[in-house]
Amino acid sequence: MASKNPSLLILFPIFSVLIGLSLYSVRSSSAVEILKPSPAWMGGKWNLLHSSIGVSAMHMQLLKNDKVIIFDRMDTGPSNLSLPIGESCVLKRKKPADCTAHSLLYDLISGTVRPLLVKTDTWCSSGAVFPDGTLVQTGGYHDGDRVVRKFTPCDDETCDWKELRWGLENRRWYATNQLLPDGRVIIMGGRQVYTYEFFPKSSVKGSSSSSYYMSFLRETTDRYADENNLYPFLHLMPDGNLFVFANKRSILFDYKRNRVVKEFPVIPGKFKRNYPSTGSSVLLPLRLNGTDFPEAEVMVCGGAPEGAFNMSDTFHVFISASNTCGRLRVTDPKPQWVMEEMPMPRIMSDMILLPTGDLILINGAMNGTAGWEDAMNPVYHPVLYRPNDPRPERRFVVLNPSMIPRMYHSTAILLSDGSILVGGSNPHQKYNFTARPFPTELSLEAYRPYYMYPRFSPQRPSILSVESEEMSISYGQTFWATFVLNMYRPESGISVALIAPSFTTHSLAMNQRMVILEVTGLEQLSILTYKITVNGPPTATVAPPGYYMFFVVHAGIPSHAVWVKIQ
Repeated sequence: MASKNPSLLILFPIFSVLIGLSLYSVRSSSAVEILKPSPAWMGGKWNLLHSSIGVSAMHMQLLKNDKVIIFDRMDTGPSNLSLPIGESCVLKRKKPADCTAHSLLYDLISGTVRPLLVKTDTWCSSGAVFPDGTLVQTGGYHDGDRVVRKFTPCDDETCDWKELRWGLENRRWYATNQLLPDGRVIIMGGRQVYTYEFFPKSSVKGSSSSSYYMSFLRETTDRYADENNLYPFLHLMPDGNLFVFANKRSILFDYKRNRVVKEFPVIPGKFKRNYPSTGSSVLLPLRLNGTDFPEAEVMVCGGAPEGAFNMSDTFHVFISASNTCGRLRVTDPKPQWVMEEMPMPRIMSDMILLPTGDLILINGAMNGTAGWEDAMNPVYHPVLYRPNDPRPERRFVVLNPSMIPRMYHSTAILLSDGSILVGGSNPHQKYNFTARPFPTELSLEAYRPYYMYPRFSPQRPSILSVESEEMSISYGQTFWATFVLNMYRPESGISVALIAPSFTTHSLAMNQRMVILEVTGLEQLSILTYKITVNGPPTATVAPPGYYMFFVVHAGIPSHAVWVKIQ
């Protein structure tokens, strides 16, 4: 969290402090420690990949070549990863030369790390991947708040960041990006910025401007220092409009005409859901069961009550986070929030879609908010959520815990083998490896869900080929995929999932999207080899153009993904 304006803190009413002290208490971490995975076989497994990669993983993005871009901010001082010999150090006014890397490329296959050179501050920035696979990364802090950075994947050691210093019309710090059906990226919001813009720059209908005022962003900003509308949740709907959630409110937004199409009911309860009361959100999987216009349902989990940030930041009273989730079927004629309860309260948790159609909540804390030193009681246990279980009481499953607290500035992303890469956690203004109880974390872990257990190997498909030109799939195209399967269970069926890799930071997986394609035929080619007929996504509003992980799922066990391009 940035430095606070003292005048704003003085305005916080003292009676609110007293009420807060009387209504809320810090929960003991034992509340989670006594939880056991149920059923036991679903608990999953944690693996420590690196004790230190040299940089704390505040932002992560999986690329089409199975390498992961990881980067932190620039104003923490030196990192623990040196730039290559001969690489120019970063020189900034009134600061010593910085010859350390604040960004790196992690190779999932070899497990190696390559330092990258980023020159402007990426603190609390945003990103999206262009249809050609280039990461477009926007905004940040101070000298980086109007910068657009690009990283195009390569198969050698030559690719690095390229920076466009004045690529943005407005400063973007705590903004959100969403890839659009036409291949542009919309960048929305940021601290005290109530506008949106596009990259590449373009105008909406009837306007010559390149930045557009959005009253909803100002209306959802809380007074004092809380804000609670930073990093707004954006999801592209199948009709081409944007679902936008900030604070407790949500709208369907026509970004082409800069108008609100519909305002949805306020999510029930006292909890705020956006930064610094950082909850998280996903668009649940879009299922194409013979329709070009699938149902779209958004889920929002976690958060903190109004005033929680001031309580933790000023008075060191860490209010219990929310244990509630809300689901809103946006495509219903009269959408209403349906509320559910998690097994424990959560703040700053990541919500990651799995190729099975389930999702995982991982990382975060039970008390406080996002911000420096503003949370307590880490949540070590991930939770599996099964959205299609007809029994709400059985949808949440507590999983095996990590041993590493992942607090503020931690991240998680889905990988092509179906595991989840977890890194980061630095609730301090600088790197601090002796802080207690939460030192700066430079480690990387992998959480491997139950479906990766060796016992399920006979039921795991292994993709041999996707029969399309250069692994590209056109909208509305029928194509074929061939795979090997040792033990086919006809009653379980075969499904196919496309998953867009997310740009993840601050518990928000930007552009995360899962489309379950329609399988129209299955042919057995040999004892162990099968071929399926699949219908591609119908439109770019259902699946924006770009690279997706293509999973074949059998009996709840996904294959290792292959990369396909939707165009």
